[in-house]
Amino acid sequence: MSMREQILLIIEKNSRMDLHELAIILGVEEAVIVNEMEQMENEGVICGYHTLIDWEKTSVEKVNALIEVRVTPQRGKGFDSIAERIYKYPEVHAVYLISGGFDLLVTLEGKTLKEVSQFVSEKLAILDSVISTATHFILKKYKDHGTVLGTKDVDERMQVTP
Repeated sequence: MSMREQILLIIEKNSRMDLHELAIILGVEEAVIVNEMEQMENEGVICGYHTLIDWEKTSVEKVNALIEVRVTPQRGKGFDSIAERIYKYPEVHAVYLISGGFDLLVTLEGKTLKEVSQFVSEKLAILDSVISTATHFILKKYKDHGTVLGTKDVDERMQVTP
């Protein structure tokens, strides 16, 4: 495995890892890590850095949804053109081309169920290439980006045995 791949595997799990610490783990000079990271950012291999937040533990109200979308691909452009139109909306977090009965999977976020529903009916479903949509609201997240969210309630009572 190349050093580049090793760096990516490590920072995918912890993007806040100190570059000095990363250099020690990989057994190279910190300057090598800095240069490699900068090169990967310039090449678009590293596209951004994100913080995973368990919003259920805050007072902020958010509704997340997965929208399956069937579309008519455009001649010469396939699905790229309609995907671009969809991902330009600020509510949209991700757009994926998928296999199966639908063509695109769109993830989005709104403040309320009504706001998400209005986005789907007033913006997404009316696009000329869209044939149909199916909306799935996320009710609870158990694991996201490889991280288990929340903790199980631990019974702190002392176990008594006869």
